[in-house]
Amino acid sequence: MTPDLPFQDIPSFRPLILIPSYNSGTRLRGTVEGALRAGVPVWVVVDGSTDGSDRTLDDLPDNAPDNVLRVIRLEGNGGKGAAILAGTRLALEAGFTHALSLDSDGQHPTDKIPHFLDTARRHPADLIMGDPVFGPDVPRARLKGRRLTIWWTDLETLWCGLGDTLFGMRVYPLEPLRRAFAQTPFARGFDFDPEIAVRMTWAGCRPRQVPAPVRYFRKDEGGVSHFNYLRDNIKLTLLHFRLVPEFLLLRIWKMRQNKSQWNVSA
Repeated sequence: MTPDLPFQDIPSFRPLILIPSYNSGTRLRGTVEGALRAGVPVWVVVDGSTDGSDRTLDDLPDNAPDNVLRVIRLEGNGGKGAAILAGTRLALEAGFTHALSLDSDGQHPTDKIPHFLDTARRHPADLIMGDPVFGPDVPRARLKGRRLTIWWTDLETLWCGLGDTLFGMRVYPLEPLRRAFAQTPFARGFDFDPEIAVRMTWAGCRPRQVPAPVRYFRKDEGGVSHFNYLRDNIKLTLLHFRLVPEFLLLRIWKMRQNKSQWNVSA
């Protein structure tokens, strides 16, 4: 058996944590502090924030190991996908192989990061998907709405086990992620999470689920949400108007081959 080694000691697996941040408020610092405990580099991509939340990180490098925390500031707000793309390009240039994406608002459990990374280390070609475990604090309207997107992305990937494609805590193999971005001019804003997961699955990245408890914070607890029910649901609807025809015309046969291969290796 391969011994369990620290992630950074495995040459073929060099991960980092990518945290896109836009006007994240008071929750950003706690999220970053929790991510730093995992012992791998943490890069925060500040996507044109105007609330000053990124300045709460200014003193953290003094308390963290050298070269662990990096804050990348983008001039304008391009969306979550654009921030992840910017981080992906820089991470590949720096020699990283995988990125764990983590939302900046504190919803994702930073204590589960080692489990996510260990799963990715054992399955480096796969897409490690967070399987959200919701508590009573989840907004019911959002819970119902996400089920429709999950149904569509299941259809677009032949029910291969992709899971909740709106949950953003994942581990991406970076080169397949870069290629998925290159396939589409979209997937730069709110539509990023489902579209990029579908495209990586089409390309042959087998999805694997890791359970992750989710916490929704109230406004008085520092909770921040940029979700707009009308705008973002329209964007999700248009996403599937794009993906379904592409799937039926170009991707369905490759997806069938993928499923067959995964069933054989199961």
